[in-house]
Amino acid sequence: MLAIAAAVLFGIAFLVNATETSTDPVFSPTSLMLVGLTLLALQMAGLGTNWAPRRGRRR
Repeated sequence: MLAIAAAVLFGIAFLVNATETSTDPVFSPTSLMLVGLTLLALQMAGLGTNWAPRRGRRR
């Protein structure tokens, strides 16, 4: 799930960079890329991999 969010951020960063849109420093392509890399690092560390609800009987 985090990898999908990172891919979306990379896509947005590419579009902002390719169109040379002037944005705030928070939404610059470099900052979006760093957030995307952080999300990928969290995904590789194991966060967000097995978040499906348990399917068991309740007692």
